[in-house]
Amino acid sequence: MKRAGLFSGLIALFVFPALCMAGGEQAGEDAVETLDEVVVSATKTVEKRKDVPNAVIVISDMQIEESPARTLGELLANEPGLDWRTYGDYGGASGEIHIRGMAGNATQVRVNGVTVNSPSLGPADVSKIPLNSIERIEVVKGSGSVLYGSGAMAGTINIITKRPVREETALKASAGYGTHSSYRISAEQGMFLAGDVGYYLTANRYKTNGFRSNSDMSHNDASINLVLDKGDILNVSLYGDYIYRDFGRPGVQTPPGTQSYYLNGVELYNSESGSLLDRGRDNDAHAVLNVTSRPADWVDLKLRGDYTYMESYNYDRWVFLGFGGGSRTWVTNEVFGLEGDVDLRPFKGANLLVGAEYKHYDWENENIRLDGFGADVPGSSTEADAGLHSTGVYAEGQYRPCRYVKGLAGIRHEDHSVFGTEDLPRFGLIINPVKSTALKFTYGKHFLAPTPNDLYWPSDPFVSGNPNLKPEKGWHLDMGVEQALLDNKVFVSLTYFDWDLKDRIIWGPDANWVFKPQNLNKAKARGYEAGVKVGPFYDLSLSLAYTYTDAEEETLYVTRRATYTPKHQFRGNLTYWAPFGLTGVVTLRYVGDRDYYGANDALAYPAHTLDSYVTVDLRVEQRLYDHWIFSLQADNLFNSSYDTYFGSFTDQMTGNRTMAAFPGAGRSIMFQVAYEF
Repeated sequence: MKRAGLFSGLIALFVFPALCMAGGEQAGEDAVETLDEVVVSATKTVEKRKDVPNAVIVISDMQIEESPARTLGELLANEPGLDWRTYGDYGGASGEIHIRGMAGNATQVRVNGVTVNSPSLGPADVSKIPLNSIERIEVVKGSGSVLYGSGAMAGTINIITKRPVREETALKASAGYGTHSSYRISAEQGMFLAGDVGYYLTANRYKTNGFRSNSDMSHNDASINLVLDKGDILNVSLYGDYIYRDFGRPGVQTPPGTQSYYLNGVELYNSESGSLLDRGRDNDAHAVLNVTSRPADWVDLKLRGDYTYMESYNYDRWVFLGFGGGSRTWVTNEVFGLEGDVDLRPFKGANLLVGAEYKHYDWENENIRLDGFGADVPGSSTEADAGLHSTGVYAEGQYRPCRYVKGLAGIRHEDHSVFGTEDLPRFGLIINPVKSTALKFTYGKHFLAPTPNDLYWPSDPFVSGNPNLKPEKGWHLDMGVEQALLDNKVFVSLTYFDWDLKDRIIWGPDANWVFKPQNLNKAKARGYEAGVKVGPFYDLSLSLAYTYTDAEEETLYVTRRATYTPKHQFRGNLTYWAPFGLTGVVTLRYVGDRDYYGANDALAYPAHTLDSYVTVDLRVEQRLYDHWIFSLQADNLFNSSYDTYFGSFTDQMTGNRTMAAFPGAGRSIMFQVAYEF
């Protein structure tokens, strides 16, 4: 892969002058009108799609509103290169996005610039992010470490929330009720108060009993976006949100014939759920200040300061050979971030971005053991805390000498308080042989820093963190073509990707049988992403997406197909608009089979396999009298049965220990009424 990067650089030296001499045109003339969709996140500058070397996915607020998806994960599921995973799809199940076969902690998710990934766990739980607050989503695939640092190995998901619009008053309230005694209430309102000062507010409450025992959830969130908009000279936004969730954690679906089991008079599990007592709670808040200014035509200035507070609480109960126990655990993360960059345009066709980012992490872990009755064990409390920080300095230059070709090169120097320094380069090349075609190439180095949980988890005779961990790192290549046809009525994209990863962090037993994280494994993948968007034709629009991923993991003993990674994924989306205000959307998703090896690093073939599955979702919406909207939403319309992960279960009545699965939810239906001003 390193040879490919060097080879591309040599090609660029010859392609640039050759194409420009052949075209005989100057930089910036005649923008590619068929690829003029604006993307901000790929280069941290406002660029047309034709000028972005990465494969991207852009989702508008209209697409979000019309989708049958209930969560951000469902909305993004099975888009080209994207794999949405949950532990059984119960009410409080965390939702992770895996891009191109990489782990969930390799995807960085940002809301208005603030990272919402869990600092202690790594992945972002996208099920927490309410859809009604989102104006636009940009998914940038490929290495993003140069601009975004740790955790952007597979790509970034950048979410831009709603802002007020001048001379408009936004107001919408909705209420819905559905299966599993679920209800949802939401409201949003935004406007400019006076002059250049405005705001946008959102609030949501969602509650469900869940589709099996102990799968209930209560979710509440609120957000505010305050803006001061003085045009190019000064634009300030202050965004804040708060999320509180309380939920059950039902564990695996118990095997057929399992009888309810009681411990000290309390039911511990039953025929539906492996756990009736385990609970979780999330208490999150984010704040971010963004300041942008264009004091001259040739320079943009940006400054961002952000604060994140995340507290997770887990209540766990267990039983072994008739003896019970458990624990209560609080993990608290606070992150302070500061970033500034300068975007320079020294001459026509050239662009130079220079910036720096600082992050400080505070982490606390408190644990209390429980006895068989669920009471705290005196003197069992343990506490651990740590602080770490990182500084990144980056620069990325772009040059388009003519309309036919553009090059990009960047580098980041990362300095981490634990593992030291890392230099991360990236290269890109874009060729536009005609206005409706973009050939893209990007190649970059990526890395992922160990989390505080990995480094500092409190030590006992059985479990321990590892302060000697190294970061995961590797290279990411993707090459693709984007083609618009029939006056933009058809858009086709095809991308090949290839990445590798070494020093992969895996939790497992060390030489002394202490369970701890270690830099053991390697991983790699290659594959294809294909997407087609057709329409609208005759009030119909169709989009199709297919991803093939050949992912492998290399342990100390064997090289094998990557755990839980499907080779084949497909998504089809059909939308119909009627002239009398009716909209109908049908979404079909296919996920291929997934292998599982348990904790055995020596297995070359899977111990168990999750079967492939297909789900169909439907949303029908009718607008009446301009302001009223009635909708019916059905998820998993045909009640498809599928599983998402494996876990072990021990029947205390028989002593049998078996592998069981986390089941996905069956059919669910919700009817909703909304008023929009």
